[in-house]
Amino acid sequence: MRRLALGLVLLAAGCAAPPAPAVSPPAPAAVVVTFGDSVPAGSACGCTPFPELYAQRIGAGSDNLAEAGYTSLDVRRQLGTPKAEAAVRTASVVLVMAGANDLAAAFDTGAGSYTGPANQVEQNVSAVVAEVHALSPAAAVVIFGYWNVVEDGDVGRSDYGDDGVAEAAAATGLCNAALRRAAHGARYLDTTTALKGDSGEQDPTDLLAPDGDHPNAAGHRAIAAATLAILPNG
Repeated sequence: MRRLALGLVLLAAGCAAPPAPAVSPPAPAAVVVTFGDSVPAGSACGCTPFPELYAQRIGAGSDNLAEAGYTSLDVRRQLGTPKAEAAVRTASVVLVMAGANDLAAAFDTGAGSYTGPANQVEQNVSAVVAEVHALSPAAAVVIFGYWNVVEDGDVGRSDYGDDGVAEAAAATGLCNAALRRAAHGARYLDTTTALKGDSGEQDPTDLLAPDGDHPNAAGHRAIAAATLAILPNG
């Protein structure tokens, strides 16, 4: 009887179910975090702005911290806040579009020189890129240039005249050059092509809100598509 009992015990042990395989925790959801001015904030559009459109296309969440009126210095300071730092630590992608207001202020006051403001843009955005990399080394970073730092299309031509349009183009060129230099270790996306075509000379009126200063829904879709083209997988 003892042999039979022992055999039954051994048989039961041999039939025991194998241990369940370890279950890996789910990968964290992708998050697109955005900093910048009224353009990424979606001002004057009444539509879904391009950061959210891009996030939707790659299946990511969106944390849009852009604020109308922000300069590059405002974004630099914002990045030092606990809320912004926490957001960046969760980010898969960080989008930064700031600098237009720095140059627009000089344009509006007729200062005549944009070198100083452009240098400040470069310094501030360079610092932003460095801080993002420190907080989230694996995050992809995109720095956006501008099709214009002030009004464009029919509104710009009406408000500024030929000389003002040329002045705006000069200010925009200096701003974009500064942003391109600041994008070390990041991707640079000049939105000129998205809104003004490959030549940079197409009329963007149909892609702008009635104020001539911000993208409309079609303009935001164009910028989102350009973002997707350079960063298709987040």
